[in-house]
Amino acid sequence: MILAAGRGERMRPLTDVTPKPLLPVGGQPLIVHTLRRLAAAGFTEVVINIAHLGEQIVACLGDGAGLGLAIRYSPEPPGALETAGGVANALPLLGADPFLVINGDIFCDWDLARARRALRPEYDALLLLVDNPPQHTDGDFNLVAGRITDSGGERLTYAGVGVFRPQLFAAVARGARAPLAPLLRQACAAGRLGGEHHRGLWRDVGTPQRLAALDAELQTRRRRPGAAAGAC
Repeated sequence: MILAAGRGERMRPLTDVTPKPLLPVGGQPLIVHTLRRLAAAGFTEVVINIAHLGEQIVACLGDGAGLGLAIRYSPEPPGALETAGGVANALPLLGADPFLVINGDIFCDWDLARARRALRPEYDALLLLVDNPPQHTDGDFNLVAGRITDSGGERLTYAGVGVFRPQLFAAVARGARAPLAPLLRQACAAGRLGGEHHRGLWRDVGTPQRLAALDAELQTRRRRPGAAAGAC
């Protein structure tokens, strides 16, 4: 699942007319980078939640066939449902098995194929963690030997990538607004939250300045043939 329903307030005025996942970076919409990486990792089915200017996302991506994927959409009301609410609302599309969730406003080179084997049986979720960026120096979680804890180990930032079991969202009613953090804190307290430290490329594209910086970074990289194809 790709989370793409948010308003993107910090990205205004760009997001007044374009949903944040469709903002161009490195020659194609941000969300297309993620979708291409999912397809390359062997994923075939993707759910995208939509709210703010969601019709533009549907018009751009369609059913996903052009990217080698089958895309289904989970519409949300104006203002969206926050992260846990959005996932809970989409559970009928996601099924009973663990699923990968990716924020629509990040760029990350983690090997997405790892998602199939990263979640250990004793955990309700596996979070990808990264070194604390300048805009979030306090971090989110502590990581000790692959388990997220309240203390000890390294203090790291949630990357916006995670593998989740559906039961983590069992208490969230469909259509209700609900943040993700309280559910993660509960799982952490119960010792049921795993983590993995990613030391590769990760960018939180949350402001126009960070978007421009990532675009410049990607433009300087050598593109593979056809890498920019498929942009809306």
